[in-house]
Amino acid sequence: MDVLYFAWVRERIGLPRERVKTSAGTVAELVEDLRARDARYAAAFADLSSLRVALDQELASFDAPLAGVREVAFFPPMTGG
Repeated sequence: MDVLYFAWVRERIGLPRERVKTSAGTVAELVEDLRARDARYAAAFADLSSLRVALDQELASFDAPLAGVREVAFFPPMTGG
């Protein structure tokens, strides 16, 4: 699946996107797999309350299943006015 990183998540990891092979069943399990890669990922995913996730461009929760998902995007909460 493609994993996309936006804003400061991309800055901490150093990549805008990557293709990831995983056996993770949920977004939370995917995050654990990514955290284990190295310190950059651990820093980016240290506080999940400051992150949002979208699966195939639809907002989702971290306990959402990954079955059939082609794209996961991580980004900080957006504000606007």
